[in-house]
Amino acid sequence: MDTLLVPVNYLAIVAAAVLNFVLGWVWFGPVLGKTWVRLGGGGLRPSVVSIGVGFVTALLVAYFLAHSIVFAFGFLHESGPLAGLEVGFAVWLGFVAPVTLGPVIYERKPLGLWLMNNAYWLTSLLLMGLLLAVWR
Repeated sequence: MDTLLVPVNYLAIVAAAVLNFVLGWVWFGPVLGKTWVRLGGGGLRPSVVSIGVGFVTALLVAYFLAHSIVFAFGFLHESGPLAGLEVGFAVWLGFVAPVTLGPVIYERKPLGLWLMNNAYWLTSLLLMGLLLAVWR
């Protein structure tokens, strides 16, 4: 039985998670925040607790996504910047895009909201894949 051993650079994974978080803060804050709130159906009045939980959750999600990108590199035996972009795109296309389309179809959320959210996720995963491919 073959065992897949993937070398993991945890510092790079943490850096990719932080990159994802900072991009999200900029994307959904100063850049597109007002449009995002409008498309999402209302104003946000987060509490200190919900901000803290959101912060920790966002970092954990980004950490696990970054770890899955590193695992994909090992599984595919790929390396280099182009491989990072390819894996980031594949993760978005195979996992994020189809799963996040459900609310548009079944909950009648605006397509513009899906496009905005998925443009963020695609950009984030491409950047995370690039960072993790270069910093091994």
